[in-house]
Formats: sequence, structure tokens, C-alpha cells
Amino acid sequence: MNHGMKRGAAVATATLVCASLALIGTPALAAIPVDTTGLTDAITQKGLQEHLDALQAAADANGGNRAAGTPGYEASSDYVVERLTAAGYQVELQPFTYFQTFYEGSELDRTAPTTESFVYDEDFTPMSYSVGGDVTEPVTAVDVNLTGDLASTSGCEAADFAGFPAGNIALIQRGSCDFRVKALNAETAGATAVIIFNQGNDIPGDDRVGLLNGTLGSAGVGIPVVGTTFELGAAAAVTTGLEMRVSVVAEVVKTDTWNVIADLPGGRSDRTVLAGAHLDSVHEGPGINDNGTGTAALLEIAEQIADLETAPRNHVRFAFWGGEEDGLLGSEFYVSQLTKTQTKQIAVNLNFDMLGSPNPVTFIYDGDGDAFGATGPNGSDIIEGVFEDYFTAQDEPFEATEFDGRSDYFAFINAGIPAGGLFSGAEGIMTPEQAELFDGAAGEPYDECYHRACDDIDNVDIVGFEKMADAAAHATLTFAETTSAVNGTAKGKATGQITWTFKGNQAIR
Repeated sequence: MNHGMKRGAAVATATLVCASLALIGTPALAAIPVDTTGLTDAITQKGLQEHLDALQAAADANGGNRAAGTPGYEASSDYVVERLTAAGYQVELQPFTYFQTFYEGSELDRTAPTTESFVYDEDFTPMSYSVGGDVTEPVTAVDVNLTGDLASTSGCEAADFAGFPAGNIALIQRGSCDFRVKALNAETAGATAVIIFNQGNDIPGDDRVGLLNGTLGSAGVGIPVVGTTFELGAAAAVTTGLEMRVSVVAEVVKTDTWNVIADLPGGRSDRTVLAGAHLDSVHEGPGINDNGTGTAALLEIAEQIADLETAPRNHVRFAFWGGEEDGLLGSEFYVSQLTKTQTKQIAVNLNFDMLGSPNPVTFIYDGDGDAFGATGPNGSDIIEGVFEDYFTAQDEPFEATEFDGRSDYFAFINAGIPAGGLFSGAEGIMTPEQAELFDGAAGEPYDECYHRACDDIDNVDIVGFEKMADAAAHATLTFAETTSAVNGTAKGKATGQITWTFKGNQAIR
């Protein structure tokens, strides 16, 4: 992602970094100087590695993953609870239930004019919330654009389906509107299934060419919907006499899981600093970078804050979310249970999801919107500024990354709670400019093992991880000691300011 680095002159000490907070963003923040060096010095590679090893062991002993609702998740939770309880935290499990849909056994085939079978999870994948079904019918392309900048509004309007042959499969291109809108329009026009192919244009940090992993957002579309690659979709759009088979096998499984919530006793509860990371992995692997690194960083920060016997001015809460990989479900459930008063009492949400990518970039969420044009709730700019000043003081480069909906800040921003955090990169491709700036490999993914079985203990850049964990510790303690709440709820919700493009790891549009 080439977002343009924002750097300032290095400041001499961590105290000066924190003192500068009073000059950032809105004048409502009156921060006192905070020396965080005692805490950041206590965050070590050895401590972080110990937590990562424990999470790998939890996966190894339980089928190779730590996904929500599995024994691997329970083992991970037990480890977190044990460590935090021993450190003196008040720990609570917050249970919730949801339904996962598994699509193994789904098929996509060309049946005419020639035959070919496509590979599940390589060439195509059912969209989240798709119903099951088995359809073999002619394919009709709907208002696709295969030339120029490939900009597309395919399927976004009912008029796109004028003359659509009822009973056919609709072939639709990604672009402009939510996949749910495209699918519902197709269903209304009489389509029996929908194939949505990737848009094909170049957007840094967003794969618009490869396999389209999308979500319909919720139930309600009554025909099967799959996503596929630009190459496959573009070829289909120009094939005369095309007939295809779309077979979606949907198995719905009830999942019982929980969040782990840990509170450091003391501090002003009306200025709660909530630092969060998701605890679950995908089913495909142990999830040590995604998101063992966020989990390990929070654990190490929590233990060291307790060990240093600090007594922060504000209340500090650490949250380890369940069900993130299935749609940010744990964090959404948590926010949904808050009263209006409790919502206003959360001063900031700090989110740490993937901090140790093997080909890393130091990404900071764009709270002030100057890089991407969409701001978080009031106060999000100040969170961004804390991270920027910290890395500047360390003479470390950084870049902005947008609030696109890919992690657990989603629900907090929608509730008007200021949010921010760090990210070292997922499946996006490192640009030449980033490679020079961060001493990385251009043209390679930030994490080639993202959501794969190889996201194991060897898939972490421990040096880069410690750097990110130090920054996370600095921000957590800085906001724990600030003399004024940084709270956006008085300004109303951020909904409408941000056009979400993802929900978790699945594209919405």
C-alpha cells in the first residue's frame, strides 16, 4: 500500500513525544508528559516469543488451528486467562453464539461450449451468507467493463438487467456497490445463480485481480452466489454460448465461543482505555502472525504494566476477541452490549491485528483522514498522532493505512468511539517505494502465509514485531495517563463518514 509516509523531525525523548500530544488534533486533549520508557524497555523479544510459542503449542495440540469454537481456541483462551489472572487482572469470559457456514464440496464448472472444472478456494469461493444450490444454466454478462480503467457499476441498478433472460446465471463484475445489492438485483431479474468476478484494476493494498473473497453481509439472498478471479470472469464474459454449473454446498454449524476481557483494577472508569486484539485464527492454520502477534503484544504489555506496579490515572482494559475471522463477531457483540453510558466511558479503542509480518510495513490507521479522506470519530486523529510521534522519535518510517473495515475497530467506530492502531500488512503486495523505505522485498506479499497453514511460529519477523509491540505499549500507557478523555461519542457516529470496503477478511463491495 503506497499511502505516502508522514514524518516529522525526531524529538529527543519519549517525554517530549507525549508532551506534544497537547498540540495534536482538537484542543480537548490536555495530556501530561508521560515517560513510557520503563514499559517499552520491559517489552522484550523473549517475552513476546514465549507467548507466541504457547499459541503455537495450543494449535499443535488441537488439529493445527485456533479457530473460534474449537479446542485450539479454548486452549489459547486458557493460556490468556491464566497469565492475566496471575498478573492480578480481573478476568471475565463473555460468551456469545453464532452460526458459521462451511462451503467445502462446492463446485464451479464450465459445461459449454467446452468443459472445465475450476478449483475451490483458488478459482472461486462462495460468498459468505450464500445459500446452497445446484444450477446449470446459460450465463449472461451484466453491464461489465473490460477496457480502460475497468471502472464498473455492473449489477448496481435494476436497469442493468433489462432484457436479462430469466433462469440464466448472472455474470457480474465487482465495482461501485455492495455485492448484496448486485445479488438481490440479479435475483429480482430472475437469475438462478450469480458469479461475481474481481474488477481487474490496480488499487494498492486491495487485490482487485485475484480470487474475490466476498460477503453478502447477511442472509436474505435466495440464490447461490460465488466470487471468482478477474481472469476467469473476463474470459467468461466474452465466451459465446457459455453455460456453467454453480453448485454451492452450505453446511451451517452453531458455534459457541467467547471474548476474554481483562481489567486492571483502579483508574477512572469514565476514561477507559480499551486495547484489543483478536484471539482466534482461521481454520486453515495456527494464525501466529494473524493474530498471535496482536495477542502476544497485549499479553506482554498487560503483564509488564502490572509488574511495574504502575497505577494509571485512567482505567485500562484488555480485550481478546473471538469470532473475528468469521466477521468481527466478538467485538461487535461486545459493543452491542454496552449501554449509552458505558459507550461514552470508553475513551479510546486501540486495535492490534497482525504486528509481525515477515515482509513488514509500519502502518498506522489514518485517524485524521488526510491520507484517505475518511476520518474516524473525534479523537481518532490524536491516536494516530501518538503513534506518528513515537515512531518519529525512534527515527522509524511509517505509512498511513485506511479504516476499511478489516479488523475489530469496525464496531467501535460505528459507535462513535475513537479508534486507532497498528498493522504490519497482510496479503497486499509491497511496492518498490515501500521496499526501499522499510528494507523489504518489492513485489512480494507483506505476509505470504496470510490465512494459510504456514502462518506458524516461523512466519514472524521478531525484530519488527518487538518494534510494533513497543509502540503499542507506548500508546496504551500514554492514554492511560492522559488528563482528559479523548472521546468521540459526543460527535455522533462515524457511519456515513467511512464507506466500508471490507468486513474482516471479506470484501463487502
